[in-house]
Amino acid sequence: MLYSAYEMAYAAVAPARIAAGFGARFWRSPLNPASDTLVGRSAAAAFDVMENMMRRYPKPPWGIDETLVNGEAVPVEIEAVLKKPFCTLTHFKRDEATLRKAKGSGESDPKVLIVAPLSGHYATLLRGTVEAMLPGHEVYITEWADARDVPISMGRFDLNDYVDYLIEFLQEIGPRAHGMAVCQPGPALLAAASIMAEDKDPARPASITIMGSPIDTRRSPTVPNLLSQERPYEWFQRNMIYTVPMPYAGAMRRVYPGFVQLYSFLSMNSDRHLNAHHEYFNHLVEGDGDSAEKHREFYDEYLSVLDMTEEFYLQTIREVFQEHTLADGKFMHRGRRVKPEAIADIALMTVEGENDDISGIGQTQAAHDLCTNIPLELKIDYVQPKVGHYGVFNGSRWRKEIQPKVAKFIRTHDVAARDASQTLAAE
Repeated sequence: MLYSAYEMAYAAVAPARIAAGFGARFWRSPLNPASDTLVGRSAAAAFDVMENMMRRYPKPPWGIDETLVNGEAVPVEIEAVLKKPFCTLTHFKRDEATLRKAKGSGESDPKVLIVAPLSGHYATLLRGTVEAMLPGHEVYITEWADARDVPISMGRFDLNDYVDYLIEFLQEIGPRAHGMAVCQPGPALLAAASIMAEDKDPARPASITIMGSPIDTRRSPTVPNLLSQERPYEWFQRNMIYTVPMPYAGAMRRVYPGFVQLYSFLSMNSDRHLNAHHEYFNHLVEGDGDSAEKHREFYDEYLSVLDMTEEFYLQTIREVFQEHTLADGKFMHRGRRVKPEAIADIALMTVEGENDDISGIGQTQAAHDLCTNIPLELKIDYVQPKVGHYGVFNGSRWRKEIQPKVAKFIRTHDVAARDASQTLAAE
């Protein structure tokens, strides 16, 4: 009922939203003699804020057309490599001829699969992550589908399916690529790497980098971690799951709606968001177009959300946040126990933010304790000072301090993996 009520409310405010849009354009029109007065700018700003608060935010575009390699612009084509019902493997394909010219050689760059979180936002939230990795890497990313757009005939999608997708994507990319999990998918990537290592899969990754991830949420628990512990599993079943209404393609599918997740995001820092919108209003009145545009760009991304399937959301709550099955060596995948100790030749890097209020210090580091057979020379743990959760994978410190360390780690072990493969082939 809540989902239907939400849709009815959205439809009910449509006339006001349209009117606010017309009002903003009226007061900004150069034909309006009052457009450049304080009254005109204030009215236009008020209507603009009102319209933005009532509209729906679609999936943002990537907006990545090129990347700079040694100061030269290299065109980038975004292509879908493999489409699955609940995810698309996307490749940021750099123009080969221009890339060779910019690099001065034909040497190939490491292939990296960035595993975007399936936790309410679209993969475009990692735009800054992708942009920083593109100059020196062949970048792929998981673009998770909005569950409300997936017909119920496509079947279920749970945490085990998520792991299967990652294995299939790594196999599609090719032998000894590198995996990089940002936030929520850390346990899934670690599970996929464990299974591939145990199976001696030739496509197992050469390295995995896990960033700000809930490998073991009992370490330095944060507010979201404590909430998931305080509430019983049945509470999440009763209060967080709703049925997708018509006319969506996924009608009748049971989901954790994106708008419910968004409310949780906003309520955690409500004062900050209210202040941001007040500042946005002032920027519009003052004619500070650059600051207003930055606000719009951030909230166009932040307010665009997707639904998750019931089974994926609830299984993640139980396995990762309540029972800690991977951390305790009890996580089962398709009838077999996942064994991080099976990993012996996959390098492991963990990255955490000193001020992370989503995944506390130690939660990501726990991966090292689970992977007992990875040699010490293949392990790196890094804690970035003065950054929160978002700063681990985006922003100036990500670009200037974290990403160079990740890139060095990947390239070091990409060379090692290539040398090992050549030795094996010679034998």
